[in-house]
Amino acid sequence: MERQSILASFGIPISPGSRPLNRNAQRRDTTGSLAGRSSTRYSVTALYSMAAEQDIEVEDDLAKAQKRLRDLKGRISAQSKKNFVLERDVRYLDSRIALLIANRMALDEKQEVESHFEESDQQVFAFPDHRKMNQYGNLFFLLQTEPRHIANLCRLVSLTEIDTLLQTVMFTLYGNQYESREEHLLLTMFQSVLSAQFETTNDFNSLLRANTPVSRMMTTYTRRGPGQGYLKAVLSERINSLIECKDLNLEINPLKVYEQMVKKIEEDNGSLPPELPRAVTPDVAAANADVQAIIAPRIKMLIDIANSFITTIIQSIEQVPYGIRWICKQIKSLTKRKYPDATEFMICTLIGGFFFLRFVNPAIVTPQTYMLVDGNPGKHPIRTLTLIAKMIQNLANKPSYSKEEFMMLLNPFIESNKQRINKFLLELCEVGDFYESLEMDQYVALSKKDLMLQITLNEIYNTHALLLQHLEVLAPSDKNHLRIILEEIGTAPAQVPRKENKIVELPLFSRWETPIQDIATALMSDNNVTQNDILYMETKSIFVQIIRSIPRVANKQNIDLAAVAEMAATAKDATLVRKGIKVKEMLRELEEAHVINRRDGYKLMTEEVAQELVHLGNLREKVNEEIKSLETVYKTICDHNNYLRSQLDSYKAYLLNVRQQDAKGGPGASVVKLGGKEKSQKIKVLGPYKFTHTNLEKDGIIVETSVPENRRQNIFFNITSPVPGTFIIALHYKGRDAPILEMDLKLDDLLEKQQDNILSLDLEYVQLNVSKLLQLLNKTFSKRKA
Repeated sequence: MERQSILASFGIPISPGSRPLNRNAQRRDTTGSLAGRSSTRYSVTALYSMAAEQDIEVEDDLAKAQKRLRDLKGRISAQSKKNFVLERDVRYLDSRIALLIANRMALDEKQEVESHFEESDQQVFAFPDHRKMNQYGNLFFLLQTEPRHIANLCRLVSLTEIDTLLQTVMFTLYGNQYESREEHLLLTMFQSVLSAQFETTNDFNSLLRANTPVSRMMTTYTRRGPGQGYLKAVLSERINSLIECKDLNLEINPLKVYEQMVKKIEEDNGSLPPELPRAVTPDVAAANADVQAIIAPRIKMLIDIANSFITTIIQSIEQVPYGIRWICKQIKSLTKRKYPDATEFMICTLIGGFFFLRFVNPAIVTPQTYMLVDGNPGKHPIRTLTLIAKMIQNLANKPSYSKEEFMMLLNPFIESNKQRINKFLLELCEVGDFYESLEMDQYVALSKKDLMLQITLNEIYNTHALLLQHLEVLAPSDKNHLRIILEEIGTAPAQVPRKENKIVELPLFSRWETPIQDIATALMSDNNVTQNDILYMETKSIFVQIIRSIPRVANKQNIDLAAVAEMAATAKDATLVRKGIKVKEMLRELEEAHVINRRDGYKLMTEEVAQELVHLGNLREKVNEEIKSLETVYKTICDHNNYLRSQLDSYKAYLLNVRQQDAKGGPGASVVKLGGKEKSQKIKVLGPYKFTHTNLEKDGIIVETSVPENRRQNIFFNITSPVPGTFIIALHYKGRDAPILEMDLKLDDLLEKQQDNILSLDLEYVQLNVSKLLQLLNKTFSKRKA
């Protein structure tokens, strides 16, 4: 197969052919590439180096660490997809729950809402129709390896359709988030999408800013594992140190500061002096000398905090995921092409619009949804984080103060940081391209016999339907491979119910590309590599594998290749024997071809094997460091999954309450249908369940308390549910029968508070966290009901 055909399949520029390998003229470096070689493209040498690194027959520390890393990356990719689906469900339910609370939802809408709680089977099944399975396998291989089709489709779908398509593209088709081939194909798709966006947008100021399928794609990309890992590593500590100061009020809006000031004066004195009216205009508030005196030190503190955030972000440039930096690079390149006269400042506003507006700032404003903090921050830290995010956004963009004139007070921060933030944004773009490595990855993919894709039935059917809907634009020619496959498959099946939406395994293959049976031979024909070069590299690779399998040899300072080959050939392990006999024969062939010399102890190959082993030792350390980093990412993603599930549990409990309230029956009874007949059912009172003040405080449910510390061990709460959706919380003191106070709570009231972003519930003596209280109620009472 010609390398040009592989590159052309996904629209990548073709680099010049590589020079022939000449062993006598040049020496290899430790990575196996030729020293001084002008092309940075993966060489055949690199292929064998990769084989030595990832030999599945070796069981040394590196191999075990690599297996752990692969498993961990797989779990992160799978969990990221589950979170994306849950986030969609929560977003949908957020938009519908207000109607439920207002009791303005029709029966069919309630059933639609309920369908979002159904769990699909997570087991992997075979596709029910073998012929269709092969057709879909061919279709999805084509879509994966020729990203232009998906790029075109993403521009054609509506905003209501994009999320479902993005789920398939980001988390299934290119779902292996740490595998270079899939990541690079996905970025190639982004290049096509961005190019078209620049081509069709006439107004520079609206580029990448409107809420379009393209902007949604860019935001979704940042939510994959590498992006989440970066946010956790870089922002978490900085945000947590800020929210610990829960009483630090840095409000600088003069009107709000004035309102807070007069409220405090009224509370302290019982009334307001005549010169301080309760309601004033923003201009009057801004002119008030006391308000100005309150705001002045807050401005300085906000600037100091924002500077610390900016410094942290700038210093983290090497931690920014490659894909995000590469997208920044494309934005810069496309801007220069479309707008040759664009200033450096204009280019940086577009890069900053992606990096800050769609990636960093959402995590600063709502750190709890990104699992950067434990629990919900208090109202003052939330406001401070919002102001910090606005300052950073104004720094990255041309600031507009038309809606919030008070933000002009922070202009010194903009002026002092503009140059260094622009320098950072331009340096983000300084990453290499991946086209050469993608070429090698495509060779490897075409040589694989077991390329599989795990995908749900609805993902298959939805993608199929969207492709058919836009087929005339995507594939106008009768000879287009996409059209040929789709016409053979026929009509797209309807979406199946959520419970029946099984995960199936599709074998991916191409009917138009000839599978590569011998990758080395294919590479030889395309790269002017000789048979002796291939033999040399394969011999070196096998020696590395043998030495990794024999620890006592690996620890030796001086390596005797002939002795190593003999040791393997006479070992008790059958695999080692096979490799030892093979490598002895290969040494003999190389010596006959005058490539190596036994008299100098195979000096050149010995040096290269030693260098490769040093590289692998360093690689083991890097793998272990990456495992440690990704374990934190995986924990964050799992915590986010638990948070999303608790949201769904809250909505599920409310829906149960709605159903039972709608049922016919007297007080204390509900009506259920059994076999089509109605039957009255007595509702059971649940509880009371006891919780101590200490435990609730420890779990973050009590966020503020006025109970003296020496009495807290004597305080406990009894929670009862007399009817579904209603709870009575009673605060007790040990030794007393009667409660100190009781509060009657409705589930929909709590949900409404959460909907309105009211974070705490006032119980006179204690303040309870609304979200965590909802989690506690769901966990306690749904378990008892079951």
